[in-house]
Amino acid sequence: MPSLHDFLQLMATANRRRITGMELTPQQIDFYRREGYLVVHGVLDAPELERLRSAMDELLAGARGVADHTALYDMEDTHTPEQPRVRRLKLPHLHHAAFHDLIRSPKVLGLLTSLLGPSVRMHTSKLNLKSADYGAAVEWHQDWAFYPHTNDDVLAMGVLLDDFEPDNGPMMVVPRTHVGSICDHHHAGVFVGAIDPDRIAPEIARAVPLIAKAGSITLHHARLIHGSALNTSRRPRSFLLYEAMAADAWPLASGLYGSLEEFDARMLCGEPSLQPRMTAVPVRMPVPKAPQSASLYQSQKYMAKRFFEVAP
Repeated sequence: MPSLHDFLQLMATANRRRITGMELTPQQIDFYRREGYLVVHGVLDAPELERLRSAMDELLAGARGVADHTALYDMEDTHTPEQPRVRRLKLPHLHHAAFHDLIRSPKVLGLLTSLLGPSVRMHTSKLNLKSADYGAAVEWHQDWAFYPHTNDDVLAMGVLLDDFEPDNGPMMVVPRTHVGSICDHHHAGVFVGAIDPDRIAPEIARAVPLIAKAGSITLHHARLIHGSALNTSRRPRSFLLYEAMAADAWPLASGLYGSLEEFDARMLCGEPSLQPRMTAVPVRMPVPKAPQSASLYQSQKYMAKRFFEVAP
């Protein structure tokens, strides 16, 4: 793995370029603006999918013998070193070139720039794994609750490495909730990263599952309410996620993620800006943290009431 210095140098020289690639149609952009999400079918071809799946398998092979969470692995509660059960690969773009290269490919950047403008910064990446029969649920939440910014040109792009079907825990979204208020994600005075389901029962009733084939890409606004159920099928559900924003959206809750050099190294295309664009967006700060809050899964354990079934 390259050093941080090498990584920053690589990013600085590679990212400042004009991107031409797959672009969304005006109809797709209108749908995203109105509904808060979009599914783009058939973006990745078979060789591209195979490269990503091979990279995932390569990283997962290292989980055997690992006792607990690490900088790469977020483990299921039922994980053991002898029988590894990984629910998330953290920051996969820093651990394998396949994930680093994908988010910088012209076809993917074309989708992002269609919605965020010519200058785009990446916040983070993760690969959420719902293994057959037990893959963990994710309770209803808004990404914006975790990382509010000075404006809400902020989204998550999801890459389906497996088919999303009704019984394997596909992501579900509540259309048009990206233009409403920010729900309270606290319980008992701490940030738990989830919404009390009783408070959003009408919204949950109109949630839409995103059913699509592997190789499709989802885009959802950071303020959109979404979640996903336990995988009850005999098939895996692997979902690669990148969180990105317009370069002039500056974080309110977590500083610059380090130095200004590191912050600007997160640029995917275009130019960084020292002038944050300020808009009237609703914000709740994600503090104080729960006692164990290294991941969304850990934070959500502190909820008073869950909506989704938990694996036995």
